[in-house]
Amino acid sequence: MIYRSGKIQFLFWTAFFSVLIYLWLAAVGLQTFVLPDEPPMEFPTHVATLMFILFGLLIITTLAGVVVSMMISNRFYIQFFSGMTIFIFASMIFAKSFFG
Repeated sequence: MIYRSGKIQFLFWTAFFSVLIYLWLAAVGLQTFVLPDEPPMEFPTHVATLMFILFGLLIITTLAGVVVSMMISNRFYIQFFSGMTIFIFASMIFAKSFFG
């Protein structure tokens, strides 16, 4: 078994959960707002609350990964989390332009 430092393990699990939370957020948004069988009669506040919480967790995990990877100067995770941050904000802009 390969022993990794705690910082590298933290970065790995932070990256894993960042991607997992992003996929969960995208799936909930697509199922609720883009691909429903019929348009909802009223705004689904419980789904909006879930998406707000997931987005908050996503921002926290991504920024924690950026900070820790920069502190230990790990080039792979710096590039990964920086790209993830750009991807998150680009998808926010796309969703804003899509929904108006």
